[in-house]
Amino acid sequence: MVLRQLLLFLLLGKLSTGHEYYSSTEEMEDLMIVDQTLMLNFARYIREEIKHIHELNRVLKVLRGLSVDQPSDLSNPITAYQLVNRIKWKFNDIVRYTQQRPSDDFLEALSSTLEDLPEQKEVDGVALGLIRLQEIYRLEPQSIMGHGLAGTKQASRLDPDECFHVAKVAYKNQKFQLACLWLQESYQLLKKGNAAWVSISDVKLLFASSAFSLGDFDTAIDLTEQVVDEDPANEEARLQLLKYRLHRVTQPIFTQPTIDLFTIPEPSNMSYVALCRSQRSRMTPHRQRALFCRYSTAGGNPRLMYAPVKEEDEWDHPRIVRYHDFLSEQEMDMIKMMARPELSRSEVVNLEETAYVTENRVSKSAVLYDVIDPSASRISHRIADITSLDMGTAENLQVLNYGVGGHFGPHYDAGEGIRDERGDRIATVLIYLSDVEVGGATVFPEVGAALQPIKGSAVMWFNLLQNGEVDDLSLHSGCPVFKGNKWVANKWVRERGQEFRRRCSLNPWE
Repeated sequence: MVLRQLLLFLLLGKLSTGHEYYSSTEEMEDLMIVDQTLMLNFARYIREEIKHIHELNRVLKVLRGLSVDQPSDLSNPITAYQLVNRIKWKFNDIVRYTQQRPSDDFLEALSSTLEDLPEQKEVDGVALGLIRLQEIYRLEPQSIMGHGLAGTKQASRLDPDECFHVAKVAYKNQKFQLACLWLQESYQLLKKGNAAWVSISDVKLLFASSAFSLGDFDTAIDLTEQVVDEDPANEEARLQLLKYRLHRVTQPIFTQPTIDLFTIPEPSNMSYVALCRSQRSRMTPHRQRALFCRYSTAGGNPRLMYAPVKEEDEWDHPRIVRYHDFLSEQEMDMIKMMARPELSRSEVVNLEETAYVTENRVSKSAVLYDVIDPSASRISHRIADITSLDMGTAENLQVLNYGVGGHFGPHYDAGEGIRDERGDRIATVLIYLSDVEVGGATVFPEVGAALQPIKGSAVMWFNLLQNGEVDDLSLHSGCPVFKGNKWVANKWVRERGQEFRRRCSLNPWE
């Protein structure tokens, strides 16, 4: 753009010097030179524009080749990560190439798209979801990108840059062993000749820092020495090497760490994690024989006499009941359609009753109000019919959708920070609006129960004992979604109004 303006300025300046070309043949010959120069410059400009168009077409071809192969399979965590990450840096490439010769119309269209593009924190959030899946389900990087768990299909492999980015996110979140695994994958891809912006030296330096954080000083020093030997001018590597050597010298007793750099560490809450992995379930044959399925009229409710509900015992203590075919396909579609435009990041409430966002709960939620949405009102009436609980003080329907590695860590639905003038949440009704291919179970770590999502069903349990205290056994969690699109809806029933429907007990153990 600047060159074109300069060229135009020079030409106009030449033509506006006050010459009367028509009055002198000699100066008419000078005008011939001006004409030739103008044509030569115009031809040069066209050649540059053609060259630029060829370059843009080459970039477009490369970017199209990097598009996600199956955009419809966004339930696959690797596919979702690639989509978010590549859209982010594709936009940066497009801006870089188009700003060389900007078009006002294109820049306006680009600007309008900018607000819909993922920010860097969203790319990091998807990477953190991958790390969570890796940690909970104990998967190597190759497993996540391959078959991983039973029922999943082969996913596209991440390139060296993407593996390095996941490693950086793991490192930032102090998950150093997981960072080492992703760095190893990035290194192997680079050694195979895969093109990337990241270098082997970058991988080695981050690996060294991860090893140092785990106490493996020998590995940290060895890798950093390799980088310094390959590039003595690398000031960052030289400073890191000095730091590692000084730290080892100042240690009173140096022992080789027992931590394996390439082992996925076990999370602290193993009972929850094991249930998510379909391990350590306490469902025994003896317990199974005490659980039944039945057609229920909820104690003779007239509205259920000719259409009894399908009721299944999922657990005995605490009692957890599942109601099959609670919602129809049309009702579920309607609920999701109404909730979709209102979805926003889910929050949790602390003891001071302050809501905040946390990585312990990764989902988006929306509230459907009974007084506005007929679908939500019908669900409230249906819950009242099958549970015999009063819905007058119940909370409005909360609809949730889980993303990559979406989960809700172990928590109680009742207790401090939740209780208000309507009392505490005496019961929870959880409605599954979709099936989930892999993961996404609702587990109760204290009792060893694991409930799988079944589309259209609803499960119900009490959060409070009959004496009004929080039931410690009601601790529950939503396991990370490995593959699938998990939709659920919550209905929390409050204490007020249940005085004669679920009578209190004076026994401190009930």
